[in-house]
Amino acid sequence: MKIVTKIIAMVILFVFLFLVLWFFLGSAPKAKNILWGVNFSQKHTENLKLDWKETYLAMMEDLGAKNIKLTVDWDWVNGERDGYFFDDVDWQIREAEEHDVNILLSIGMKTSRWPECHIPSWAKDLSKDEREAEVLKYLEKMVLRYRGSSAVTSWQVENEPFFPFGECPPTDEKFLAQEVELVKSLDSKKRPIIISDTGEFSLWFKAAKYGDIVGNTLYKKVWSKEAGNYFYAPFPPLFYYLKAQLVRAVFHKPVECGELQAEPWGPELLYDLPLSEQEKTMDLERFKKNVEFAERTGLDTFYFWGNEWWYWLKEKQNQPEIWNEAKKLFK
Repeated sequence: MKIVTKIIAMVILFVFLFLVLWFFLGSAPKAKNILWGVNFSQKHTENLKLDWKETYLAMMEDLGAKNIKLTVDWDWVNGERDGYFFDDVDWQIREAEEHDVNILLSIGMKTSRWPECHIPSWAKDLSKDEREAEVLKYLEKMVLRYRGSSAVTSWQVENEPFFPFGECPPTDEKFLAQEVELVKSLDSKKRPIIISDTGEFSLWFKAAKYGDIVGNTLYKKVWSKEAGNYFYAPFPPLFYYLKAQLVRAVFHKPVECGELQAEPWGPELLYDLPLSEQEKTMDLERFKKNVEFAERTGLDTFYFWGNEWWYWLKEKQNQPEIWNEAKKLFK
């Protein structure tokens, strides 16, 4: 309850401050050229009962995405303590190279999708020190294997490490710094490292402290477990713009949106949510509104969160409308 209380207090404070600023400063300037990307999770795609290779290729060949934030879950690759399975990730990276696609490779213990921390079963009962040693070993394997790829243009180390969401141990900032330093030391090309944070409940300062680029999230309508109902985020576009400007002024680092909501967020996981319930938080009209909202934040890079679901709608529900609307952005 303490965390919930703190979040509510932060929301009230942020809303008050930024509504005042909105009144005096007006709207954020629209970015001249917006880069639109997509997220991809093999595990999530398979949970949607889709052919993950077909879906991945469709994002590049049909949708036209040229920038993909590729999530690689620790338990997916390192299912056995001293065993690594890279075949599927190898294929994804190779296809990205052949399609001239840029990959933001997301690695670490905490990566996207529930339960957030994708800890292998063999590592769940390890001590903190033992687990962290294994995470570093996994990161080293990943960076050494894919640092030579022309497709990999940046790394994301952990996902929203400072936001207490998911089934995760508390974040150790010293360990995060160690992870970042390891990735930097192994990558001779010095690709930028992205540290992400919640878009709504943080000023992004901690993320800026450790990352070369700050990644944020942007969600508009979600299910709130605490409220027992749907919640519409009241923050205006200027809210995100001003925080990004603050990060640029203080840390001299850019900000990009790593998750722009484009799929439902309901009381159950997406795989268990009826279509009628899904439509309460995402449909074609809401998708268009979220795109228009994003364009007014002044940010110039957005990775859609939900493109696997668009493909599910298209292939499994005979509803290609969102997929086709999104294609217009990637032309």
